[in-house]
Amino acid sequence: MIEASEKLRIDKWLWAARFFKTRSLAAQAVDAGRVKLAGERIKPSKEIKPGDRLRIHIGEFDWDIEVLGVSAHRGPAEQARQLYLEDAASQARRRALVDERRLMANPAAELKGRPTKRDRRLIHRFTGES
Repeated sequence: MIEASEKLRIDKWLWAARFFKTRSLAAQAVDAGRVKLAGERIKPSKEIKPGDRLRIHIGEFDWDIEVLGVSAHRGPAEQARQLYLEDAASQARRRALVDERRLMANPAAELKGRPTKRDRRLIHRFTGES
């Protein structure tokens, strides 16, 4: 349910919009400065309203969004996507990061199980163990 004229705590909105799994994770992110309202650090109790611009940093991804509505209830993902509008530039940056990660080779892909006797000797020689 989207109430367009109300205000809501930002930690509760982030949880309802499915950016974080729990309200406590959302509050921790806001406290850590990973969520900014109009470029300024805020507290989890800050109330947001439709029209506010948020920048959310989750892992290596940055989201630049505009709040379209508020909802105190966590609903399905389709309903959560109606609460915000992401900038086209933000979407392009995230897609580029995802594509880049896909193309990178996993460094552990060549490892198969435990080290062999030869590998162990090389490891011991490298670390200086006897």
